Amino acid sequence: MTKTVADIMTRDLVVVRPETPLKEAIQILAERRISGFPVVAEDGKLVGVLSETDLMRQEAGAVPPAYILFLDSVIYLESPNRYERDLQKALGQTVGEVMTRKPITITAAASLREAARVMADRKINRLPVVDSADRVIGIVTRGDIVRAMAAE
Repeated sequence: MTKTVADIMTRDLVVVRPETPLKEAIQILAERRISGFPVVAEDGKLVGVLSETDLMRQEAGAVPPAYILFLDSVIYLESPNRYERDLQKALGQTVGEVMTRKPITITAAASLREAARVMADRKINRLPVVDSADRVIGIVTRGDIVRAMAAE
């Protein structure tokens, strides 16, 4: 019998709201020894994910895009939009300002193979598990999948 995400997902979740102060979220990550968690609205619907990767901008800062000056014009060699996003994350004070919006999700009925494929293809470490109304019901991590493989 093929295992599903529901078989291995963590149901007792740590979640935060977009207005949660960033310092509080960092403290929760450190105390719980987790690397990220879902961000939910008042109604429990998923609005983002906060991960250690998002928090690295706080320490690393934002690097302006490369550009050249040509005839009194600035020509960007890479998108200034990325710089603006990085700058917002570097200066953010709440979870909502730093989180990754529109996170990739999975359903509880999905197979472990599908979850592993999504994580590998998208280079992500966790997948929020959502119901049909986009409410978070669990989370599955790479570690959860590896532990399931070891148990077989």
